Amino acid sequence: MDRIAFFRDLAVIIVFAKVFGILAQKLKAPQVVGEIIAGLILGPSLLGWVGQSDYLSLLAEIGVVLLMFDAGLETNMKELLKTGPKAFAVACAGVFVPLVGGTLLYLGFYGYDGFGTDHFYRAVFIGTIMTATSVGITVSALKELGHLKDPTGTLVTSAAIIDDVIGIIVLTFVIGFKNPESSPVTVLWKTGLFIVLSVALGIVLHYCFKWADKRWPHQRRIPILGLALCMFLAFAAETFFGIADITGAYIAGLILCTLRDSDYIARKVDINSYMIFGPVFFASIGLKTSIDGIDSELLLFSLGFILVALLTKIIGCGLVAKLFGNSFRDSMKVGVGMMTRGEVALIVAQKGLTEGMLDQKYFTSVILLIIISSVSVPIILKLLYKENAAVQAN
Repeated sequence: MDRIAFFRDLAVIIVFAKVFGILAQKLKAPQVVGEIIAGLILGPSLLGWVGQSDYLSLLAEIGVVLLMFDAGLETNMKELLKTGPKAFAVACAGVFVPLVGGTLLYLGFYGYDGFGTDHFYRAVFIGTIMTATSVGITVSALKELGHLKDPTGTLVTSAAIIDDVIGIIVLTFVIGFKNPESSPVTVLWKTGLFIVLSVALGIVLHYCFKWADKRWPHQRRIPILGLALCMFLAFAAETFFGIADITGAYIAGLILCTLRDSDYIARKVDINSYMIFGPVFFASIGLKTSIDGIDSELLLFSLGFILVALLTKIIGCGLVAKLFGNSFRDSMKVGVGMMTRGEVALIVAQKGLTEGMLDQKYFTSVILLIIISSVSVPIILKLLYKENAAVQAN
């Protein structure tokens, strides 16, 4: 794409995202739903006015990184520590149940020809795609509903982050079945090292920022340094440890979340996210959708793929949340909050394509899952919280 044409596309996306975001709010749906639909309308499936480009993909990546940094800044650290073991259990269920469900779906649809065959590995890889959780959509919806900081919101955010780390480990193991050069042991020790260094570095940086915040209270240099920390940790997480960049961004937010000026930092970051990066991220989900090449067989498989992917997250994560003493409604919020798929699912699918474990045609199924989960989750969460408010009022 011509770099000048990029500015035209950016202007169109911003206007359409805002208009459809307002329409969504008028219809009592979260604003992010309208922004996703705006991308769907502008993309190749309908009008075809805007196409994917490296420029837009980069802005979308920055958008989800800023969302996760903001989520970290708004995290209640006491609640996070309290929900840590629970979040880990929810994340494990959120990986295991979809992995099994996706594998069985593929084998049930295309048949079983024995353990260890290419066909079997393809089935396992379909399950691996389902393990991914995209926390960006859920975080934005919870924030818009005003429940990002409550125990359920903290549990969902923490579990989704852990889910992505476990999902990356599972991905490496699955690829390791066919590719001897991929070492699951390397991924395990890199993940462990990342966690240890994050804690150690986090303590040091927290006190450095605390000193700076005391010396220059409520000044813009603090948000600027915080944003630099976010970008560096996002880079370091993926480059040096093979962990998703959004995990590094979230940890940067956690490091700063107990500062006196954490709300001030969040407000400054939110301006950038609200004005440009957030709308581009959500619209880009719709832009990636294309209905070309869909036949009856692929459509039937895609329907099963979407249904299994959504239900296995609700069943796995919701059931574990219930076992930890949450109410049925709160357990449903956890399960629904973990349903969203996004950039992580696309990354996993792209990796499978590169390794020869996935056919290009199944990208349609992945994109449809991302669209449906991204649109439905904010709406369902709003209904669940609305019911909860009605019950408490009575």
